Amino acid sequence: MLKLFSKNKNKNVKTKGFYSIMDGKSIDLSQVNDEMFSNKLLGDGIAIEPTSNTVVSPCDGEVTLVSDTKHAVGIKNEDGVEILIHIGLDTVSLKGEGFETFCKVGDKVKVGDTLVKVDRKLLKEKNIPDVTMMVIVEPNGHTISERNINQSVECGTSLLVKYE
Repeated sequence: MLKLFSKNKNKNVKTKGFYSIMDGKSIDLSQVNDEMFSNKLLGDGIAIEPTSNTVVSPCDGEVTLVSDTKHAVGIKNEDGVEILIHIGLDTVSLKGEGFETFCKVGDKVKVGDTLVKVDRKLLKEKNIPDVTMMVIVEPNGHTISERNINQSVECGTSLLVKYE
């Protein structure tokens, strides 16, 4: 189901949501070819079929995780909602090859700040899917109210998920 987002007319009310982590096409987690994500075993969220190599922060918050293999980043926002960004499928097997991180645990980040650059060409050469997931691993009492699925999205500017 397609839902479009409109700007909130009351400028004092901040939209609670997460912006796109990469340029590309947003897809439902159920379309990801990995049961951990498609069955939402790690949490609810959204995925991107990327067209860019840069992964950015979808929210203002604090970095809580940067995996040793550089393929995953965790962020906790001001509402205590924690997300996990997971780049590609089975990318842990690369042991960090093809990834360059621009953040570390404890860093304060803003929407659009660069977190990771990924060599998508290398992933393609190794036949590793580059679909990138953004999963809410700790909703902290919040629930997803809207998703922007099956849309062309721009990193840091397209609202992907709204929550209440």
